[in-house]
Amino acid sequence: MKAIVQERFGPPDVLRLADIDVPEAGADDVLIRVHAAALNPYDWHMLRGDPLIARLMGMGLTRPKARVAGIDAAGRVEAVGANVRGLRPGDEVLGFCPGAFAEYARAEADKVVHKPASLTFEQAAAVPMAALTALQAIRDVGKVEAGHRVLVNGAAGGVGTYAVQIATALGAEVTGVCSTRNVELVRSIGAAHVIDYTTEDFTDGRAHYDVILDNVGNRPLNRLRRALTPTGTLVLNGGGSPGRMVGAVGSFLRAVVVNGFVRQRLRPFLAKQKRDDLLTLTGLIEDGKLKPVLDRTYPLADTVEGVRRVEQGHTRGKVVLTVA
Repeated sequence: MKAIVQERFGPPDVLRLADIDVPEAGADDVLIRVHAAALNPYDWHMLRGDPLIARLMGMGLTRPKARVAGIDAAGRVEAVGANVRGLRPGDEVLGFCPGAFAEYARAEADKVVHKPASLTFEQAAAVPMAALTALQAIRDVGKVEAGHRVLVNGAAGGVGTYAVQIATALGAEVTGVCSTRNVELVRSIGAAHVIDYTTEDFTDGRAHYDVILDNVGNRPLNRLRRALTPTGTLVLNGGGSPGRMVGAVGSFLRAVVVNGFVRQRLRPFLAKQKRDDLLTLTGLIEDGKLKPVLDRTYPLADTVEGVRRVEQGHTRGKVVLTVA
C-alpha cells in the first residue's frame, strides 16, 4: 500500500511516499481503508520531534517511534478482530487511527465510531482530534454553561471553529478572536462577537470573560488573566512554534505555579481520546449543531505541502488529505 513515511526528525521534506505492507488487525482492532485523513499541529510536532523535551516523553529520542504519520482518519472498515463487536466490514467510520497517512490503517476498535451519513469522508476526517479537543476544553475543563461569556483565541483554526460552535450550543455568549479575513467565517459559525486581533487587543482589560480558551499561545499569562473575571477559567491548549526547547510546556508550568496563588482557574490542557466523546460529537453533527470547516484538501502525494500549510498556523478550519 501507499503510505507517507518518516525515517528521521526534521522539516516536512523528510516525509516521503512509499510502498509498505498493509497492517494487520489484532483481536481488538479494526483495519480501515482510509479515504481521508486530517492534518493537525500534532503532526508537525511529531514530524520535527518538537519541542525537544517531548522526545524524552515518548516521542522518540533520535527518530520517531511511529514510521507512518497521521492520527485522524475516515474510511471504511476492511476487517475486524476476533473480539470486536458493533463494527463490521463495509461500515463507514471516523476516529483515531495511528498511521492515518496511508491507504490502510489499523485502529483500536474503541477509538472509532460510525460516520454521520451527512458528512463526506473529508469532513469526517476533520472531526476526531480537533473537535474532541474543543469539546473537552469547553465542556469539561472550562465547564461552560448557558449564560457564560466565553472567548476563543484562534477561533478560525481547527480547534477554534469547533469550540465556537460547541460553546454556542451550550448556551454561552461567544467571542471569537481571529484575523480580518476570518471575521465573517467566525461569525457565521455562531460567535456573537468577533475581535479582529490586527486592530484590537482582547487582553486590554476592557472586557472580561468567564472562560477563555487559548489555542494560540501568543499572549503572556498576566495579559490573559486581565481578560478573565475574578473567578474565571483560562484553558491553555498548546501553542508554540518549530524549534523550541520546551514549547508550550513552559507556559503550562507557569500557569500551574500561578494557579496556586489566585482565585482564577488556570488550566493547562491535553485532550484524551474517548469513544464516548466521539459519539457526543457525531450526535451534535447529526443534530445540526456542529459542522466541520475545511480549509483545503491535498492528495496523499502532496502531504508535504499540507503539513507546511498547517505549520504556518493560519488555516481556516482543517486541512485534509484525500487518500482514496
